[in-house]
Amino acid sequence: MSIFRSMEISSSGMSAQRFRMDVIAQNISNEDNTRTADGSPYRRRMVVFQEKNNPYLFSNYLQAVQQRTVGMGVKATHVAEDRKTDFKIIYDPAHPDADEEGYVRYPNVDREQELVDMLSALRSYEANVTALNNFKNMAMKALEIGR
Repeated sequence: MSIFRSMEISSSGMSAQRFRMDVIAQNISNEDNTRTADGSPYRRRMVVFQEKNNPYLFSNYLQAVQQRTVGMGVKATHVAEDRKTDFKIIYDPAHPDADEEGYVRYPNVDREQELVDMLSALRSYEANVTALNNFKNMAMKALEIGR
């Protein structure tokens, strides 16, 4: 195991959470966007994470354990659209995107949920920064012992 593995793991977590915060900010900024390029309202997006070097088969997992490549950090695999939550439908006949009955479909973005997700991403980012700083302090103490 490399002495710098904990730094690699923490930095991958920081990068993943920063990307998650960017997607959440994009969701918040588009919460009133009733028309995208394809003509439908904006759909909420979520980041999907996966362990780096994730062995899918059990035999691959055992091999990864022997080679000590399990637990190499996290990565964002893709950004998925939230298709489970329905669009908000609001009666506003004066809106340019209103249908024949006067209803407008708004994005399925819930600001409170996005803020909770943002706080979660921020706390995860901070935890990775703390782990990285602790590693740095331990390395400095080890160098002081060597003097």
